[in-house]
Amino acid sequence: MEIKIEDLKILFSEEQLQNRIKELANDMNKFYNGEEVVAVCVLKGAVMFAIDLVKHLDMPLQMEFIRLSSYGSSTTTSGKVNAVDIKLPDLNGKNVLIIEDIVDTGLTAKFLLDFMHCNFNAKSIKFCSLLDKKVTRKVDVEPDYYGFEVDNKFVVGYGLDYDGYYRNLRYIGYKEV
Repeated sequence: MEIKIEDLKILFSEEQLQNRIKELANDMNKFYNGEEVVAVCVLKGAVMFAIDLVKHLDMPLQMEFIRLSSYGSSTTTSGKVNAVDIKLPDLNGKNVLIIEDIVDTGLTAKFLLDFMHCNFNAKSIKFCSLLDKKVTRKVDVEPDYYGFEVDNKFVVGYGLDYDGYYRNLRYIGYKEV
C-alpha cells in the first residue's frame, strides 16, 4: 500500500487530539494526586502524544524513553516485538506511566507490562495509549487510559508513521482502501 498525504482523510483533528489529551491528564492528575511519576515514552510513535500529555500533568515527573519495534516498513504488525533500546533507571517503588501511541494486537503492550512487572517492584504501573484498536487484539490486555478507540484502519500522523513518514502531521489521518 502506498500512502500519499493528499489521499489521507482526517480521523482526529488537532483540536480533538488536544482536547482529549487534556481530559486524560485531568484523570491522571486525580489518580496520582501530586505523587511523583516516571513517564516512560515508547519511541518513536508516542513522542508527540507524550510531550503534549506531560505538559498537563501536575506532579513531579521524570521522563524516560525506550524504543520497541513491531511494524518495520509494513502496515501490519510483524507479531514480534523487538526491544531496540529498553534501558531504564531503577523504577522500584515508583509510579510508572507507560505512554504508547497505539494498542493494536496488544503484543507490544503485553511485552512492556510483563517486562515492567518482572524487572521492577513499582508502586503502580499504568498504561496509557493514544489509540486503542480493540478489533485487532490478539492478547488480553487493556490500557488503563486511552484517547480514542479506532476500528481497523491504518492510521498515520501525530507520531504514527508509515515507513518513517507522516509523524509530523498535527492530526491523525487514514487512507480509504
